[in-house]
Amino acid sequence: MKKTLFFLLLMLMAGCKKEASVMVEKPAELEVPEGMVWIPGGEFTMGAVENDPMALGHEKPAHPVAVDGFFMDVTEVTNKEFEEFVNETGYVTVAEREIDWEEMKKQLPPGTPKPHDSILQPGSLVFKKPGKKVPNLYDFSQWWEWKIGANWKHPSGPDSNLEGKENYPVVHIAYEDAVAYAEWAGRRLPTEAEWEYAAKGGAKNAIFGWGDDETLIKEKANTWTGIFPTENNLADGYERVAPVKSFPPNDYGLYEMTGNVWEYTSDWYNTKYYAESLEKGTLLNPSGAKAPYNPHNPQVPEKVIKGGSFLCQVSYCASFRPSARMQNSLDSSHEHLGFRTVATPEMLK
Repeated sequence: MKKTLFFLLLMLMAGCKKEASVMVEKPAELEVPEGMVWIPGGEFTMGAVENDPMALGHEKPAHPVAVDGFFMDVTEVTNKEFEEFVNETGYVTVAEREIDWEEMKKQLPPGTPKPHDSILQPGSLVFKKPGKKVPNLYDFSQWWEWKIGANWKHPSGPDSNLEGKENYPVVHIAYEDAVAYAEWAGRRLPTEAEWEYAAKGGAKNAIFGWGDDETLIKEKANTWTGIFPTENNLADGYERVAPVKSFPPNDYGLYEMTGNVWEYTSDWYNTKYYAESLEKGTLLNPSGAKAPYNPHNPQVPEKVIKGGSFLCQVSYCASFRPSARMQNSLDSSHEHLGFRTVATPEMLK
């Protein structure tokens, strides 16, 4: 009889869901830093929403996660803010530095010939709208162009500048550039879990940050409206990057968590990580995979980026959902990639 009761007790304990203990409320002694909001801690299901027809394989399996409350930038870091950092520190971004061929070829297939010195110059990737219909949406070289002289100060190339764009998101930022800014500001990049939780705005099982209504995309976010990548009908008011606070904030008060520019997280991109996470139960404040892994690009370490950009469209990437994720190599920068920062209470004490 005692043995039976013992095993019944074990079964009951195993069947009980263990609630993760998280910091929900902001510590009373801390003020919210300027330009940030408090994101109350809680539990959520990370990854593809069950009824999401646009969900991709690397957003699955969905798994339970809990995060402590934290502070997050209301907007993406702007050109004005990044310029303050550069002026104070003298920092030079990756896109502005001379290219080290010996370092670059480590990420290329063996035997790749060295390009001519006239081509091997500092620059970044800029969007170019094709002049005719694109038959293959998997060949992104049809709408991306390596432009010498493109960087955060010259977002469309060497002949462009930041005049009138002080409140636009800073772009052409490589991962180490974002980390350098965050450290200067006394902050850090968000984990993928923190970013996704914040982007949901408190909603538990919604496909988008505002619910399940796909028709609201053009009102809620800067994405590609029309036929990608050749025709943009400007239904949302913008063809490329929009100034911050151009679209309504989510229920946490965060602007442009959907569309506009992709945003860095601190997590390694690892295609095995979600499946491994599901086996561990509810994860508390996960910081992602211990190492990168992408079978399609095994020699290049990549970080997870979130949120989609002005180039996202249903037929192309459909990444205007909190669960959407993409990967970016550490030294790559683009016209549609920026970042925002977070801070924990411990960092501010």
